[in-house]
Amino acid sequence: MHFFKSPPRSLFLFFTLAIPFFLSAGDWPQWRGPDRDGLSKESGLLQEWPEAGPKLAWKASGLGEGYSSIAVSDGVIYTLGDFPDGAYIVAVREKDGSPVWKTKFGEAGGHKGYKGTRSTPTVDGGQVFGMNQQSDVACVDAESGKLLWTVNLQKDFGGKMMSGWKYSESPLVDGDRVIVTPGGKQGTLLALDRKTGEKVWQTEDWTDAAGYSSVVVATIHGKRQYVQLTGESVAGVDPDSGEVIWKAARKGKTAVITTPVVQDDIVFVTSAYGVGCNAFRIAADGTAEELYANKSISNHHGGVVLLDGYVYGGSGGTFRCLNIETGEEMFKERSAGKGATLYADGLFYLRAEDGPMALIQASPGGYEEVSRFEQPHRSGQKAWAHPVIANGKLYLRDQDILLCYDIAK
Repeated sequence: MHFFKSPPRSLFLFFTLAIPFFLSAGDWPQWRGPDRDGLSKESGLLQEWPEAGPKLAWKASGLGEGYSSIAVSDGVIYTLGDFPDGAYIVAVREKDGSPVWKTKFGEAGGHKGYKGTRSTPTVDGGQVFGMNQQSDVACVDAESGKLLWTVNLQKDFGGKMMSGWKYSESPLVDGDRVIVTPGGKQGTLLALDRKTGEKVWQTEDWTDAAGYSSVVVATIHGKRQYVQLTGESVAGVDPDSGEVIWKAARKGKTAVITTPVVQDDIVFVTSAYGVGCNAFRIAADGTAEELYANKSISNHHGGVVLLDGYVYGGSGGTFRCLNIETGEEMFKERSAGKGATLYADGLFYLRAEDGPMALIQASPGGYEEVSRFEQPHRSGQKAWAHPVIANGKLYLRDQDILLCYDIAK
């Protein structure tokens, strides 16, 4: 664990921007949005796009190398990126993409040709929390970029991944704690004190290696809990004690990435590499009954959206809808491509990994692609960074650049 009481000024770029830390209704402060579910609460958005796409408000560069998405909070955009000398948390202004600060917090690098950061930072209470692919977790001051503390999940907490693609989880901030998944014999899930980075608890009775998924908060039978998926199981953990409330065996392959979704007492998980999807009904006594296991939605890393009892998302190059209670597939349609999905103002947004951005009208009754455009300024790398909708804007990160589109009516 490393503390930085008086960090070198060379790490930061100080600006006179004063940031009052409260969350705007249209902000997107963490991975998959305010509730980590891929659902935007915005309205008044375009219901179709011109052939060339919505108006490009601005383009920014200097974000570094990697596949990280962005967080948006009170006029500032935060992301992660690799530069020649290390991994950085980067802040730019929401109005025009101009730089605010850039703070180094770990080493750069990647694996198997996919270099750069993977996770999305979380903004909460005037602080930004980020994790790089080397398992460095950092807390920085949101206004100045001052590095407050950093820990390494492998060196400090015995972290171990299920496979060699390195860490991609986005930290969950919950009150005075930061929840992350080091994996390994010392404990799968870990709670850190947000002020110091010191360990609060680590799951002694859950020791799976970490997957690539991110934790979600759920309340099941009145019990608030953290739900996480690994390559071996899915479980709910007590926020105060770190004790496992329930756990269900669920074998994944190669890389388990997609964030779980929860409806009442049903937990739905999905992964690719031939595995598919599973749903578990969690009983009040902590037992978990598997409701179904099928290959309808085999989501790689683009995420799924739960809406009114149905799960929507990509499976390869198709877009599908599944009844979360029964597992029944409602439709399967060829889409713009394998990619990442979110939902806003009655429509689904699909960003395909090879560049196209699609706007989709879908319900259990069927699927229709409303609009599509090709993302300009392509890097040549896979477009894996999830799209973000915040304050009437659509954001597409592609390695070093960030594109901001005006999608308000």
